[in-house]
Amino acid sequence: MNLITRNSFRLRGLPHRLSSLTSLRQHATCATTATPTFPCVDAHAARESRILASSFYRYSQTDTRASSSDSGPEPPYARPNPLSYNTYHHQYPLELTYGSTLPSFDIAYETWGILSPSRDNVILLHTGLSASSHAASTELNPTEGWWEKFIGPGRALDTNNFFVICTNVLGGCYGSTGPSSLDPEGQRYATRFPIISIFDMVQAQFKLLDHLGVQKLYASVGSSMGGMQSLAAGWLFPDRVGKIVSISGTARSSPGSIAMRHAQRSVLMADSNWNNGFYYDNLPPHTGMKLARQIATITYRSGPEWDQRFGRKLRELKDGQSPSPSRSPTLCPDFLIETYLDHQGEQFCLKYDANSLLYISKAMDLFDLTLPALQELAMTTTTHAPPSPLTSSSSSRQSPVPSKSHPPPLHYAPHFPELSAGLEPLKSIPILVLGVQSDILFPVEQQRELVDALRMAGSTQVSYFELGGVWGHDTFLLDVLNVGGAVRGFLS
Repeated sequence: MNLITRNSFRLRGLPHRLSSLTSLRQHATCATTATPTFPCVDAHAARESRILASSFYRYSQTDTRASSSDSGPEPPYARPNPLSYNTYHHQYPLELTYGSTLPSFDIAYETWGILSPSRDNVILLHTGLSASSHAASTELNPTEGWWEKFIGPGRALDTNNFFVICTNVLGGCYGSTGPSSLDPEGQRYATRFPIISIFDMVQAQFKLLDHLGVQKLYASVGSSMGGMQSLAAGWLFPDRVGKIVSISGTARSSPGSIAMRHAQRSVLMADSNWNNGFYYDNLPPHTGMKLARQIATITYRSGPEWDQRFGRKLRELKDGQSPSPSRSPTLCPDFLIETYLDHQGEQFCLKYDANSLLYISKAMDLFDLTLPALQELAMTTTTHAPPSPLTSSSSSRQSPVPSKSHPPPLHYAPHFPELSAGLEPLKSIPILVLGVQSDILFPVEQQRELVDALRMAGSTQVSYFELGGVWGHDTFLLDVLNVGGAVRGFLS
């Protein structure tokens, strides 16, 4: 084939190739000029419109429904009606751990059972970070509480025998004084509210006990942050606490837990609506709260549970089409696990005060019962007899006793002797510690460390149980059989 013939052959195919190229360019132009849509992002603007139309505070104060998910077991969280709980007003100043003073404060609380004539059957139930005083249903508020199946006749906290008190913690937003409360000048505290500690929360609770005429608790019981409070109660008032139950708690917040809570605070504070904490007369930081809750939910549950519940299943399309692996993916949620996290964040973002989340999560980070940390804060126990000095050379401590309940670590952490020294005021109190193997927020290593440190401090009355299951940190809310059984047996 000569040169002219070859060129003629090429030219004959050129129109078809040019036509194909033009078609591709037109298709590409259409693809690039089409405006993308993101329903998951539009949802934030839609929520903001609803808030503006209905008023956030009117909505949040009247919505008493418990959030739930049809996809599996979830703990109920509900904003209690102000008429459904009792309020104790403490009219005197409360000195706080970090040097500030609250001129006065309120503590919201609810009770179950009958107080004995000698007032010696009281169990103080401590809450986690965002729970209210509504741990179980009452005549005034029949809505299920966050520990509904653990409180009542014959249950873990047996109201046939015990008088149970649960408070909303200092710094909260469900009736107790916190950042959303009014200061003495009638203005919202906002971020002018002082930094508080777990110890401050417990001090406020014991002011309530004083008001009720309760000299000594039968038991101090708590899970998660409540487990921190139960330990702090025994540490501050060893003569006033008969027993301690700490479930999925710790005596010293770990760097991993601090990091997880820092991430939540960071996304919340990055929401422009947060406005340095002064948002009460404007839009709340609802987007930051939603994202913070999504991060928190990841730490509350476990990967194995989500494998069982969701796997890699895709969500159903709005038009009713069945999920199909061949459908085009999007940048918004495609997987069921994504829609689950989205649902959890959506349910929570308007039910809790953003500043309370910041302050209380920070109090969790600051919790540390090692001796140097306690000495730095000049903390002292309150006993009828003069307290023994807290020193690292106390003769009552010994080498860690090998435990039959869990294997010892290969090496104890450098802070372990200091933790044991700090826990010495608890050595005479019977203590139940529960850990959960699938917990990533408060890993079982922290409960094992607590048990070993207590035994090294001289305690001979420590019971430890380690639970399996796939529910992660939320096991304390869901495993009625194992958690409830262990608590009931210990208290009886």
